[in-house]
Amino acid sequence: MYQKGIKRLLDVVLSACGLLVLSPLLLLLCLAIKLDSPGPVFFKQKRVGIHKSYFDILKFRTMRIDTPHDMPTHLLQDPEQYITRVGRFLRKTSLDELPQLWNILVGDMAVIGPRPALWNQYDLLAERDKYGANDVRPGLTGWAQIHGRDELEITEKAKLDGWYVEHMSFWLDVKCFFGTIRAVADHDGVVEGGTGTLHEEEKNDHK
Repeated sequence: MYQKGIKRLLDVVLSACGLLVLSPLLLLLCLAIKLDSPGPVFFKQKRVGIHKSYFDILKFRTMRIDTPHDMPTHLLQDPEQYITRVGRFLRKTSLDELPQLWNILVGDMAVIGPRPALWNQYDLLAERDKYGANDVRPGLTGWAQIHGRDELEITEKAKLDGWYVEHMSFWLDVKCFFGTIRAVADHDGVVEGGTGTLHEEEKNDHK
């Protein structure tokens, strides 16, 4: 019952309340982005939704408008050169993700679920297929996000997403929600321009 109805109802209520309560902050961030660099306030990108359908994810723009599109940050050559001053702050605090409350409200995403992959992240999508993780709504945050985020290798991330899908429940979502708040506050697992670095660091520690 939770997966089929209650979870979606909670998503609608939480996203609507979030947009309302955070509207002053959202407006302030829009102004800061506009003053910091030329270009639109929001960044749209093609992502993979439930059952591998496509949707446009919304984020606050954190990079210059000449940044290559549809490319993960970790694949960019020297990604730091593209990030704006305000964008660096938004990424560090994860505030760039707040516009996704709209994606949640309209049904593209859930509050908790596997993070939506880029349409061309075929390796991640293939791994998630093994665990049924492409058959649920992607989330603003999820089980993998509180267990490493950017530091996780693709195979490990997909396994964690699969574990979440298999054990999905109200209390697991609550755990993910508060775990995300702690992770964001501590900046855990945020590696600008990198992915899979957790295992690389472990390898280096054992050299």
